Amino acid sequence: MGDFVSICKNNEFRKIYSKGKSFVTPLLVIYVLKNKKSKSVRVGITTSKKIGNAVLRNRSRRVLREAFRELSPRIFSGNDLILVARGKTPYAKSYDVRRHMEKQLIAAGLLRPTSFSMEEEAK
Repeated sequence: MGDFVSICKNNEFRKIYSKGKSFVTPLLVIYVLKNKKSKSVRVGITTSKKIGNAVLRNRSRRVLREAFRELSPRIFSGNDLILVARGKTPYAKSYDVRRHMEKQLIAAGLLRPTSFSMEEEAK
């Protein structure tokens, strides 16, 4: 698949926060909600001022975006996702964030399996 649409409207974010299911790790939180109207994956990324100054918030968004970009071809379409940065996100490498994101998306049932897992890749 690989294509995705950004979520920009506040009411869409609030709907996903309230009705979606959340998956939490120390690096990020993912909110997931099925979207029957859209045939693509819709994604929103948020970082609060608790993360730090603008430099740290922007780094968090870049790291989350890169990790998602690598996993996006394997994500099932018709879902809305919100990626929320946490306090450790700006200090993490993108492959660590990708590993956490992959585990969360597998737990949510949104990720297509691959021929090899991340554990085999690390070896």
